[in-house]
Amino acid sequence: MDASPSPQGVTATSPAVRLGLRENLAQFLLLVGVNALVGGMVGQERTVLPLLAEQVFGLAAFTSALTFIVAFGAVKAATNFFAGTLSDRFGRKPVLVAGWLIGLPVPLLLIWAPSWAWVVVANVLLGVNQGLTWSTTIIMKIDLVGPAKRGLAMGFNEAAGYLAVALTALATGFIAASHGLRPAPFYLGLAYAGLGLALSAIVVRETHGHAKHEAASHTARAELHGGLSTREIVVITSFREKALSSCSQAGLVNNLNDGLAWGLFPLYFAANGLSVARIGVLAAAYPAVWGFGQLLTGGLSDRIGRKWLIAGGMFTQAIAIALIAATTGFWVWAVCAVMLGAGTAMVYPTLLAAIGDVAHPSWRARAVGVYRLWRDSGFAVGAILAGVVADLMGLTAAIGTVAAVTAASGLVVAVRMYETHPQHERSVVPGDIDLES
Repeated sequence: MDASPSPQGVTATSPAVRLGLRENLAQFLLLVGVNALVGGMVGQERTVLPLLAEQVFGLAAFTSALTFIVAFGAVKAATNFFAGTLSDRFGRKPVLVAGWLIGLPVPLLLIWAPSWAWVVVANVLLGVNQGLTWSTTIIMKIDLVGPAKRGLAMGFNEAAGYLAVALTALATGFIAASHGLRPAPFYLGLAYAGLGLALSAIVVRETHGHAKHEAASHTARAELHGGLSTREIVVITSFREKALSSCSQAGLVNNLNDGLAWGLFPLYFAANGLSVARIGVLAAAYPAVWGFGQLLTGGLSDRIGRKWLIAGGMFTQAIAIALIAATTGFWVWAVCAVMLGAGTAMVYPTLLAAIGDVAHPSWRARAVGVYRLWRDSGFAVGAILAGVVADLMGLTAAIGTVAAVTAASGLVVAVRMYETHPQHERSVVPGDIDLES
């Protein structure tokens, strides 16, 4: 159990601490805005960087061109884990501020990079920035709203982040078409980093006391009690607990898809004759639908449950990716991008809400960190898998391979996961988790 002092002098049972969206609306909306800035930091790269690799740095091999995503995904995945642990130990706000400080140099490195190695270093820093800031805004919103509106909270959090990804990808595509691939598109990133740091340092308040308040009255299954060690939490979340482990693998595959969309789709569309501006539209359409959709799917998972939204979302993504590989043309691909965004919207906030359903409040931040470690490993796994297959068999084969992996992930959720929402869950039977095996 975390014995660190409650921030701002608030004890776990203080009457000043109240859970709920309405009760904490101002801070909740502030954190939504902060996470939009976090998403914008990734969005500045979505359209421009794959084209920069090919047209400015002359990287012909797909595996070489995707090294920036491998670096980003691997570092972000590891940072997610430490973000959860550190936020339990030191509080949420210091971790959030540290993430913004590390993100400040990223746009400058992308602007000044004389070689591709500088771009890779920038994405190492971006991975740390995203791991610390995005993880912490998730944890803080879960702290504030309590169990009743957890899906809705995650929907708003992820919607803000990915709408910012979409709008920034669209904006940088048009800026690059008018002013070149560098430096103009990355000025947006400089503005995002400065504003995010200022808001997080000055206006955001600590929320760790809310988690302690919830933990004081939380009833958990005996094997998921509040005294688990970090090692036990890693094993439970990754492998042994059926819902947590199902969510972890689905998260990995979901971001494997996102790595494909980020790294290879712009090259695939360019190889089929699309302009930079049209590639920017497609690069924005997928996260835009993803972002807007989460405003609906997060709350929907509170009403109908988590499991089948997750499984259905994975199957929808698989169909959309397969259709991109099987068809040609801007408008057909635009429809596929909308489908891909819709499937991702069904999955993304729902996975986080399911983790919050099962994990004990005293180690929920660490469980979120473990889940996000697996999820964001998907960036690196997807970039490597797609890059190797593309170099050996071509872009179409790489896209088709990812579609098959996504369908298999949906099947795992359908077979293995149980419903986790408190109002919809089935009785958890013995054998769902066995810490002694």
